Amino acid sequence: MGLTKSKGNMYPWVTHTWNPIKGCGYACPYCYVQKMMERYGYDNTVRLDEKELSTNLGKGRTIFVGSMGDMWGPWVDVDWIGRVINRCFDFPLNKYVFQSKNPKRFLQWFVTPNPKFILGTTIETDKYPDGYASFAPRINDRFNAMLKIPPGMFKFVTIEPIMDFRVKTIMDMIRIIRPNFVTIGADSKGHGLVEPTWEKVESLIKELGEEGIEIRQKKNLDRLKK
Repeated sequence: MGLTKSKGNMYPWVTHTWNPIKGCGYACPYCYVQKMMERYGYDNTVRLDEKELSTNLGKGRTIFVGSMGDMWGPWVDVDWIGRVINRCFDFPLNKYVFQSKNPKRFLQWFVTPNPKFILGTTIETDKYPDGYASFAPRINDRFNAMLKIPPGMFKFVTIEPIMDFRVKTIMDMIRIIRPNFVTIGADSKGHGLVEPTWEKVESLIKELGEEGIEIRQKKNLDRLKK
């Protein structure tokens, strides 16, 4: 696959994606990779793709590393992560985005701020509804890990796909994490998630703005206005 230009529903501020570590064991019900497995036979086996490590990452790019899985999952060998990060250092004129539902592993690698790296986690809600099933770490575990990221490190929270939430609870979490920005997006593939009203989303956006936290809304959020 190599370095791929970002397109579709990816973050508009990301220019490219790169997937040297494949596979994910969380089985989140809304995951687009799950759909690719079902429809196109995508191989979701956990592995390090040696050929990807020879990719020329260029310069002046913002690269989402691991967009097709979670390279920070507990199933990933620590040496694989080290090799990927070392490859990033070979191309110092880029920025590298790492997003994980297991952000506690960030703490093993990022002990001092580094402007090359942008660290994020997913917090779709403050509490999953009854019947929701995933093997991902608990929301509180993600929250606690993000609190420990070194001061000065560029970090973000993505609320996507946004699920029904309690405004005060999720706002308190974000206020304490104090991310550089928050991304908000809706379920764009019709997974039947329990979604919030637009009024509740508006309330969250208003409070984030009052806290001076940058908000990056995705266009798919417009569906909730109807």
